[in-house]
Amino acid sequence: MKLGNLSIDAIEKRAGVAFPKKLKDYMSTRKQENASDVAAGRWHCFDIPFVLVCGDMETATEIHKHLEFLGSAFKEPLQISITSTSHAIKPSEKKHE
Repeated sequence: MKLGNLSIDAIEKRAGVAFPKKLKDYMSTRKQENASDVAAGRWHCFDIPFVLVCGDMETATEIHKHLEFLGSAFKEPLQISITSTSHAIKPSEKKHE
C-alpha cells in the first residue's frame, strides 16, 4: 500500500535538503496528481513509503542527476522508481567495458 501525494516543498522538507532551482523548475510542470499509472514525463511522490515514482527512465534519470550530489545530505532516503520497464536497458543492450 502506498499513501500520499507530496509536493516538491514537502519532499524537500521530509528529505531535509533544498532542491536546485533547475530541478524544481523541471519538476513543477511534470507532477501527476493521480498516483495510478504515472505517465511518461511525469512523476508522483508518495509519503508512505517515501518514493518518487516516474513514468519513464528519462524522467527518473533527469531527477536523479540533480539529486545525486545531495545524497549524503538527505536525512531520510528517497527512492526513485519507474512505473514501466519499457525503457529499461536489457542485458543484451548494455555497453561492454
